[in-house]
Parts: sequence; structure tokens; C-alpha cells
Amino acid sequence: MSQEFCVVCGRSDVPVVEGVCADCAAKRTALVRVEGRPVVVLCPTCGARKVGQSWERQGASTLLTPEDLTPLLVIHPEAGLRKVRWTEGGLNPLIRQLEASVDVVFRGAQRTETIPFEVKIEHRTCLDCSRRSGHFFTAVIQLRASLDDPREKSPALRARLEEQFDSMMGEASKSAKAALSWKEEKPEGWDLYLTDTLAARSLARLGKVRLRGTLKESATLWGRKGGQDIYRVTFCLRVPVGGGVVRPSAAERLERQA
Repeated sequence: MSQEFCVVCGRSDVPVVEGVCADCAAKRTALVRVEGRPVVVLCPTCGARKVGQSWERQGASTLLTPEDLTPLLVIHPEAGLRKVRWTEGGLNPLIRQLEASVDVVFRGAQRTETIPFEVKIEHRTCLDCSRRSGHFFTAVIQLRASLDDPREKSPALRARLEEQFDSMMGEASKSAKAALSWKEEKPEGWDLYLTDTLAARSLARLGKVRLRGTLKESATLWGRKGGQDIYRVTFCLRVPVGGGVVRPSAAERLERQA
């Protein structure tokens, strides 16, 4: 009876696939590689990364992280990734010299591959930061005291309104937090400017519920683009000053987690 053996090393005491044992296959095939010199585009202001045509991970570090680097590794289809250790060297802030020590499992045996490579960093200002720097907005939330509240001096009134609004911001969606661009002091409260109308509406409605407020919405024609009217929307949110925040019920929390 003929016995299979590795056509490279001649061993017949180990399994072979297409005439080659695992050790020889690993030596002849790149189990892990990085193609070319990858480019990571990040916003130097907020740390967002450009992925395709969109920006992601606002508020992330402007330093490269495993979340940036691991997707750059191309793993052999027969290998399973187990662990990656990163080492960074070099002094050029725009060309990062990296080394990945990668533990993989290939045909039942664990192996460690070491891959040196470079990553080019490109700094571009993301759309949201560009809009903020130019004071672009599509909606404004007018945070005001309830008409039934006694009058207060402006600094004290603004401080109390700001504290209440900030206390419920932890529940706001990521898109709402990202859209909040800047705020301005007004004698009667605050004007909060946002770069996304849907996010502003969501935030204003959250304020109405959590702060026991009233909400009115109005739109003003701002201009035209592509033959269509462009509107800026104003949400007037009036809340009882010092009324506190209505916390979500257990049912609401479970629904949000679902």
C-alpha cells in the first residue's frame, strides 16, 4: 500500500494536503500579510476615521489603535487569527513603522508570524468639524424656562437650564451628540446649534419627555439647492427650571437594549 508523504521534505509521518505537510506549506505560503503601504485617513480635530465615503469613530484617539491596524492584516483562508501584538517605531508622525507579531492556527498547529510594514497617515478635516468651524447648522434648539416659572436673572437661569439639559444628554443618541455643534448664551436661556435636523428633533423630543417640557417646531426658508428649498428648523423647548430629569422606566431600558 502506498503511503502519502510530503513532496518537499519527504516526511510520511504527518498529514499532507495536496502533497505538502503543514510545516512546508507554512514556509512556502504567507499565512499573514499586509498589502502595499496602507493609508489611514483621520480627522486631526475629532479623531474620526474615513472609511469609504463616510467618517466613523468621532472622538477616537488621533493615534493608531488595534482597531485601525488589525483590519489591515490579510489572513490565509486556512489560518485562524488568535492574537496580535503590535510594536511601533520610527519618528515620522506621518509614516508609522509597525511590526505585527501574529499568532495563528494553521492546520491544527499554532504558529507565530512577524510582519513589518508601514502605514501612511493622512490628515483631513471631517465634514462635521468643517461645518463646526464654519458655524454651519441646519437646526437650533432654543432652551428656555417654562412660561410659568418665576423670572430669574440671566446667569442663574442659564446655569440651571444647562445643568438640567446636560443631565439628560447621557441618554441622547450618538448622532445627536455628534450633531451638537455649539451653543450661545441668550438672556432667556440657550440657543443650541446642530448640523443635523433629524438629530436635533430627536434631542428636542428627548428633552420634552425627560425634562417635562413643552416643544414647538417651526421652519424658516434658508435658501435653495438643486432646485429645492432648504429650511432651517427651530425647536423651542421650554422646561420647568429646577424640575429635574424623568429617568427611563425599566421597560424603556429593556426596549432600548433589545
